[in-house]
Amino acid sequence: MKSPAHTIGTRDRLIVALDFPNQTKALALVSALSGAVSIYKIGLQLYTAAGPEIVRAVAATGARIFLDLKLHDIPNTVAKAVAAAGELGVQMLTVHLSGGRAMVEAAVEAKPPNLILLGVTVLTSATEETLRETGVDSGIHEQVIRLGELGKESGIDGLISSPHEVRPLRERLGREIKLVTPGVRPTWAVANDQKRFTTPQQALANGADYLVIGRPITAAPDPRGAVERLLEETTD
Repeated sequence: MKSPAHTIGTRDRLIVALDFPNQTKALALVSALSGAVSIYKIGLQLYTAAGPEIVRAVAATGARIFLDLKLHDIPNTVAKAVAAAGELGVQMLTVHLSGGRAMVEAAVEAKPPNLILLGVTVLTSATEETLRETGVDSGIHEQVIRLGELGKESGIDGLISSPHEVRPLRERLGREIKLVTPGVRPTWAVANDQKRFTTPQQALANGADYLVIGRPITAAPDPRGAVERLLEETTD
């Protein structure tokens, strides 16, 4: 039997990362993928280069926006940033759960009802050594679970985690919380900066709700063809 994550088409679960240095390149890709992709991730690089205007421009195409700023600051500052993102009209926004309960609760309190607030657990580029360097003695799995539980207790809508932690998070936290997985690479793509990755099929089987994919699509000679190939491979 398929998990609930499979009952909605993969096209509605796919988030394409617009990891570009400027608005022109980002919008060119959005135009090329018109009708094939419904959600785009705007991260720090593009948002810093183009500002809120890039959010408005992509939203004007009818797409949904995942603003991946990974907010981490004092509670009042994060709350104001969340409110501003809500006014900008984004549908998804990230905060670092390592900011602690007070910060996360302030973010939850500030968000509008239609904004999905996602808590970042442990970055997919992180290793056990990374955690030790920052004073965390537990392993990646334990830290992800700890932060995931903190997020749920604080009222977060969903979590960002490696696909390797999706299954234990789903088992521990239930179906109510949304799980968004970067670190996803089709079998025909090569991973570069992410240490903990898996295939889209494996991520969905583990219980992921959304897949974040960047270079396998954005750097492909035919991005639209790459999207269609990925969708074919993840449709039963």
